Amino acid sequence: MEEFEIRGRRIGSNHPPFVIAEVGINHEGSVEKALRLVDAAKEAGADCVKFQCHITEAEMIPTNMKPGNISDERLWDIIKRCELTEEEERKVKELCEAVGIQYLSTPFSREAADRLERIGVDAFKIGSGECNNVPLVEHIARKRKPIIMSTGMNDIPSIRRSVEVMKEHAVPFMLMHCVSIYPTPYDKMRLKSIVQLTTEFDVPVGLSDHSLGIYTCLGAVALGAVALEKHFTISRSWPGPDNPISIEPQELRDLVNGSRAVWQALEGDKQIAEDEKPVIDFAYASVVTISPVKKGELFGLNNLWVKRPGTGDFIGQDLYKVIGRKAKRDLPKDIQVKKEDVK
Repeated sequence: MEEFEIRGRRIGSNHPPFVIAEVGINHEGSVEKALRLVDAAKEAGADCVKFQCHITEAEMIPTNMKPGNISDERLWDIIKRCELTEEEERKVKELCEAVGIQYLSTPFSREAADRLERIGVDAFKIGSGECNNVPLVEHIARKRKPIIMSTGMNDIPSIRRSVEVMKEHAVPFMLMHCVSIYPTPYDKMRLKSIVQLTTEFDVPVGLSDHSLGIYTCLGAVALGAVALEKHFTISRSWPGPDNPISIEPQELRDLVNGSRAVWQALEGDKQIAEDEKPVIDFAYASVVTISPVKKGELFGLNNLWVKRPGTGDFIGQDLYKVIGRKAKRDLPKDIQVKKEDVK
C-alpha cells in the first residue's frame, strides 16, 4: 500500500496519525473567529485545520429544509450565514501557511472547488455527502490534487464508484471511515470498518469522528487509522450547530498526544523485549530444592519446586525436565538446582 502525501507530509502506518482539526463552519461566518481557530489548532498540536467552502446558491436550491436533529434553523440560513468570501478564505489559508499548519477545505459545489483551486490548496477534502456525488468527484479529480474522502452514509459499492473515478484520473487519495450521526453513539461507530476499507481498497484509511470526546479516535489508531478528524472549537458555548459536538483546545491536545502514544504502542510483535530482560532475574522463578536431597536420590515434587529469583540454570517451565532424574551430590534445602547437580 502506498502512503498518502500532502505537501511533503506523508500519511500512513509508518507515521504518527495525521490529526485534522475540523473547524468546518464553527466560525459562523466570522473571519476573525476563523483566524483564532487556526491559531488555537496550531497551539494544540494539530497537523491540519479544515474548513468548509460554501457558496450557497451554487450548492443548493432554495429550501426550507432543516438539517435533521442538528438544528431547528433552516439549512439555507445556516449555510448562508457561515459563508466566507474568497478573500477571507485566502486570508485563512495564508495564516495557516504562516504558522505552519496544513490548510484543507471541503468544497460543496463546482464553484467552491474552483475557488479553492484559485487560492492554491494543496489537496481537497470531500465530505461524506459528496462521496457518491460522482459528477463533483470527477470535477475535483480532474484538478489532479490529492483527495481525502469521507465515507459516511455510503456503502462499499457506492464508495467504489468514486474510487474508480479517482483512479481513472490517477489522483492520490485516501478514505475516511465516518458515521453521519451527530453525535454518533459509541455503539454505532463500527470502527472495524477501518479494517474493511483498508482491505477492500488497499489505500490509507482514517477516521472522521462525530462521537463525543476522543475515545473512539484512540481506538481507531489501534485498528490502523492513519488520520483523525474531529470537529474543533474554542468553546462549545459558541453559537452554531456543530459547536456542541466539537472538542475544545485541551481535548485536541489530548487527542494529538494520545494518538501518538497509541501509534507508538503498536510497534513490534510478541517476543521478549530487550528492555524486559533485567526484570527476568527477579520476576522469573527457578527450580529449587524444598527439602534436603541426597546424592542419587530421585528429584520429585516432594523435594523440588519453583521459587524466585529467576537466576538459576532451570527456570520454572523446566521443572518437569528435572523431575524423575537423580541428584549427583547432596543438596541442602532452598538452593537453586544447577545443571551439574542433575544426572
